Amino acid sequence: MSANTITLQSGARDIDVLTGGAESGPALVCHHGTPSDATVWRAWDEVARANGLRLIAISRPGYATSTRLPGRSVASVVADVAATLDALDVPWFVTTGWSGGGPHALACAALEKRCRAASTLAGVGPYGRADLDFLAGMGPENHAEFGAALSGEAALRAWFAENAEAMRTVTGAELAAAFGGLVPQVDKDVMAGAFADEMAAEMRRALAGGFDGWVDDDAAFIAEWGFALDAIPVPVTIWQGDLDLMVPAAHGAWLARHVPGARARSAPGHGHVSLITTYRDEIVADLVASARRD
Repeated sequence: MSANTITLQSGARDIDVLTGGAESGPALVCHHGTPSDATVWRAWDEVARANGLRLIAISRPGYATSTRLPGRSVASVVADVAATLDALDVPWFVTTGWSGGGPHALACAALEKRCRAASTLAGVGPYGRADLDFLAGMGPENHAEFGAALSGEAALRAWFAENAEAMRTVTGAELAAAFGGLVPQVDKDVMAGAFADEMAAEMRRALAGGFDGWVDDDAAFIAEWGFALDAIPVPVTIWQGDLDLMVPAAHGAWLARHVPGARARSAPGHGHVSLITTYRDEIVADLVASARRD
């Protein structure tokens, strides 16, 4: 695997990109959670290669070494994905997004014509919908964070400064405790040993330059996403654990109802983190099968 920097043709921004998997051909484009960066997908290198897919993961603007894009929407990610696909000569792709990456995967499914299938993994639903209580079932930290986000950028930055600074230096041994009430026991069990060390390193890298990416993600989630869910033309699978305290199961159920033809895949007994560690092979196999059906 290798880390790359792609500079947009305008020269205005750099994009932090992780590549791996197969040497050429179609790709698996992965969207990280909030907060995180491209390197969270390192463990997916082998499964991408086994399915004949290149692995491409992009750090969203403001995370790691990706230049910030103030005021970005969820749909803004599509331009960065398109530029990366062009630079790497990718003919078509399937895409998945974990947590805060879920909406970004759906944006690619809706707006990028080279996308043949998509999945969300504990993906967050939209804010402000009458039939989705956005915060219901979330851990207390998310209630406080989104409460600050709704008060504006200054309030959110103040909340991060008071409550999230430790995430910028977190170690593997500290990781589960740092997430507090957002992780059930099944996730705490996963967040140990080498996996926890890797996840903590990803968090430190993502936030090395500060909270810009996290701030802009939260702002994008509570605003209009910039595309219509009912206009997604490709197969979508919604994966969701029923014990998730970061993105509760109601979000997955809502997406399954509102994305045309979406297939819901429940993961009983799993949370936010255990979902992606347990079902990695099945998730990629499902994307490949969905792309063939399309």
